[in-house]
Amino acid sequence: MEGGAGNTKGSGLGGLFGAGGVGGPGYSHADLAGVPLTGMNPLSPYLNVDPRYLVQDTDEFILPTGASKTRGRFELAFFTIGGCCMTGAAFGALNGLRLGLKETQNMAWSKPRNVQILNMVTRQGASWANTLGSLALLYSAFGVIIEKTRGAEDDLNTVAAGTMTGMLYKSTGGLRGIARGGMTGLILTSLYALYNNWEHMRGSVQRQSL
Repeated sequence: MEGGAGNTKGSGLGGLFGAGGVGGPGYSHADLAGVPLTGMNPLSPYLNVDPRYLVQDTDEFILPTGASKTRGRFELAFFTIGGCCMTGAAFGALNGLRLGLKETQNMAWSKPRNVQILNMVTRQGASWANTLGSLALLYSAFGVIIEKTRGAEDDLNTVAAGTMTGMLYKSTGGLRGIARGGMTGLILTSLYALYNNWEHMRGSVQRQSL
């Protein structure tokens, strides 16, 4: 009786876990130990799914045919111009506040002093926003033109656009002003390009040293 009960209990548990049961194949641990598992990843202990099917080796977003994975200069132009205008307005407002407090330091706190400080903040903010916005507009326009002309997008476009922007912005100062503006744009954009490629350059140097 005990043997029969044990067999019945074992069959029930075996049928529950898929390891045996009435009419089912009964594989022992010795039989399963010889099954080759080469090239197979272990299954998840919580989900009966091969983890290889959970790895996403494709792009997360679907791009139109011929579209680039990175934004071009035309798409970034709006962000560049808006960001420069906001940055100029913020910097100009702080500078106007500093100048207003300095010019009215001998005046008592009153409405005329507050109005004078506010006028200085507004004037400086608008002036700096206009200046940086104009530079960003020229830089973006030159960048788009150079990119379309060359048919390529690289750091050479950045340096060329910055140099031409400085030259055009200072063109009213004569040849000396053009030279200074071009040199300033060349230096600033070269530093920007160097900053963007710093990690790549450092990795190349490290690989060559090894």
